Amino acid sequence: MKNIFTNVKGDVFGGITAGIVALPLALAFGVSSGLGPAAGLYGAIFISFFAAIFGGTNTQISGPTAPMTAVSMVVIAGIVAVHDGNIEKALPYILSVFLLAGIMQVGLGLLGMGKYIKYIPYPVVSGFMTAIGVIILITQILPALGYYPKEDTGLVNQFKPEAEEIILQNILKEEAGEGILVLEDFQETIKRANAISEDDMMKEAKTLAAKEASGVLGAIKVLPMALENIKWLEVILAFATIFIIYGFKRITTVVPSTLVALLVVSGVAYGFGLDYRPIEEIPGGIPVPNLEIFTNFSVTAITPYIFTALTLALLGAIDSLLTSVVADNMTKTKHNPNKELVGQGIGNSIAAFFGGIPGAGATIRTVVNINSGGKTKLSGMVAGLMLLVVLLALGPIASQIPAAVLAGILITVGIGVMDYKGLKAIPSLPRDFKIGPFKISSEVVIMLVVMVLSSIWNLVYAVGIGLIISSLMFMKKIGDLTAGRSDVKSLLKEKAWTDEANFPTKLKEEVFIKHIKGPLFFGSTSDFQQLAKQIPDTASTVIIRMGRMQYMDQSGLYAMEDVLVDLKKNNINVLFVGLLKQPAYMMERIDIIPDLIPKEHIFGTFDAAVAWVKENVKDVSEL
Repeated sequence: MKNIFTNVKGDVFGGITAGIVALPLALAFGVSSGLGPAAGLYGAIFISFFAAIFGGTNTQISGPTAPMTAVSMVVIAGIVAVHDGNIEKALPYILSVFLLAGIMQVGLGLLGMGKYIKYIPYPVVSGFMTAIGVIILITQILPALGYYPKEDTGLVNQFKPEAEEIILQNILKEEAGEGILVLEDFQETIKRANAISEDDMMKEAKTLAAKEASGVLGAIKVLPMALENIKWLEVILAFATIFIIYGFKRITTVVPSTLVALLVVSGVAYGFGLDYRPIEEIPGGIPVPNLEIFTNFSVTAITPYIFTALTLALLGAIDSLLTSVVADNMTKTKHNPNKELVGQGIGNSIAAFFGGIPGAGATIRTVVNINSGGKTKLSGMVAGLMLLVVLLALGPIASQIPAAVLAGILITVGIGVMDYKGLKAIPSLPRDFKIGPFKISSEVVIMLVVMVLSSIWNLVYAVGIGLIISSLMFMKKIGDLTAGRSDVKSLLKEKAWTDEANFPTKLKEEVFIKHIKGPLFFGSTSDFQQLAKQIPDTASTVIIRMGRMQYMDQSGLYAMEDVLVDLKKNNINVLFVGLLKQPAYMMERIDIIPDLIPKEHIFGTFDAAVAWVKENVKDVSEL
């Protein structure tokens, strides 16, 4: 913090420029999340400011991002559905999950987990990012066409019977909770059912209609209805926004094309008094803390979303640290990953407390900040303050922005966030995995599984499944490589090591030499356990050379024990050569040493083992 004011002019200009870039995206992500534009703006303000203060990357600009918003959509839609479509009732629980994700991020940083984020496989990240693009792109087609499922009477009426059934089920649940036996007091049930109004019925039907149209599959399902009810003015506004965003970049990149599109299209629509659909109203004044997070807190209500909160925390960590690497490359500095996670967690926690959606380090905004002169944490703080000024001074004006304009902005975000580098590499990746008669790349399999499952099912579970598949495939590859390098062969077939050249020829039938190259772990134990079966009948001694076996896990330990027990039953002596510290420690823990391998059978060098062999092993042919 002591160097925060060493570059005031550059930081102020960089922060303001980054804030300008962040404004339309914050509004768009807020709308896309389901909580409204104000939630996106609140998230951008608080995350940018506090992540800058407490984070570990001086030039990082943080705020809502496409991946974080996509996962947030899942959380919000799920909790709103549980609360009968009432966003006000659901809000405290939604923000509780976001707060939990922020606290988890702080925990990850304090536990020093920042350095481990880099081990998440690229195919998982690639598939996830492409899925994010697909989700945003397809779900924004509906508002770009001016279609809102809740307002389609034809669609809503289809759900009235189901709405009636759900309302009746809720009445029965209420009565059961109150100890009322329906069959004994059926009149009470009738009384409560009669109290249900048409408005209640329509409200529930609208919730069901919105749920039906949610997500990629939902949007595709109702697309024919959207095309039947297309509003051409909304289409023109969305298309004009997209055209300006891509077209203005060809003129200059000094001014953000997204902001130009927002101002121009919104200005024309408002100035000419066009009959467009505006975004939700943005409340003016200082953001107020949502104390219901604590007063209405319920462990049971957020328990189903703990894994989702962890996914948000991890995703935000990955997103932020990747941006930190970009910032390092541009500024020739070195970020502190654990401190960065703490900063992001504090920012997300405070944003949740004030009703904002979660976010992470944003690459484009960070690059803009650096290119505009930002060098210290002050730039991120200025970006947050700049957005706060916009909220206080321009809230009512921003509320007149056409919803189709934000849909157009999000469509370009969806197109831009896809991992084209990973998609282009699909044909060229080595085909190392076989499914039936077909050989395909395991990397491609992982990427496609994550991408498809994320797009049509569940983002959270898709990432988990992708990580599991990646881990299993990695373990198989390492196991195959290790087993391939340490084949179980006799000295006559296996290429001898240099110091074995002078091994007595007459004793080769009596002595079997085994080379272990690489770790003995769960991936290589099955091959090692074949050792006893491949020892010649003439052999009375086995030399296991372990100088290149740096590591042994529990599976390898017990595999070694099984082999040694079998050899001892067959009265075969076993000598260890070059035993390293970690394997020795493991074998001493369960008394393999000295019960199965006495200390005098452990040698530091092969020559010492050969001396023992010459003294203790007799040539059978001479007997």
